Amino acid sequence: MPTPKLLHALARRVRYRLMAVGLALITASATAAPVVALTSDARELVGHVRLSNDHRGAPFLVLDKRAARLWVFDAQARLLGSAPVLVGLAVGDDTVPGVAELPLSEIVDAARTTPAGRFVMEPGRNLHGDDILWIDYAAAVSMHRVRSVNAGERRLARLASPRAADRRISYGCINVPIAFFNRVLMPFFAESRAIAYVLPETRPMAAVFPFMAPPFPIAESR
Repeated sequence: MPTPKLLHALARRVRYRLMAVGLALITASATAAPVVALTSDARELVGHVRLSNDHRGAPFLVLDKRAARLWVFDAQARLLGSAPVLVGLAVGDDTVPGVAELPLSEIVDAARTTPAGRFVMEPGRNLHGDDILWIDYAAAVSMHRVRSVNAGERRLARLASPRAADRRISYGCINVPIAFFNRVLMPFFAESRAIAYVLPETRPMAAVFPFMAPPFPIAESR
């Protein structure tokens, strides 16, 4: 007779598969454009995630700040969708100490960074009551629908730009197209444990993701 632990694991696997099917369908309806190919860094990271099982059977996303784009994967590490995003104005991989306590008007440009790393995402709400996905709660870094903080920043226009450099404007949070956030991210990631891998831009990847450092795990022979 199956044990409760086994039944729980089977139920979780079925749930993730059903969610993956649903995500594939809503991703197709959320955008008519083909999924943009992964950058070389994103592709390398996903390969190591698969090899090491670092995501532990959870769905995940990969954000390449240099490309200002994210890719969504299901629990089996299959690519399901992609979207351009707005990221921090400043180049950097760490949150400046104390920046989370400052009002936006007091944050200097050099402190507007999106931190790199492996994060367990959590659903939540911001001060305006909007549903968001927390990337780093302590640093006040979240993933949310694109919204205008300053009309002069032209965030919607920047999000539509094909140039990654144009999509560097936020104070550190990750701004996502509204349709993609509503129809892909929230229905999928708000209902399950999910991982966000934010790639570094000033440090080696292995320094941020230890599972990428040699010696690499060897797959078991069967």
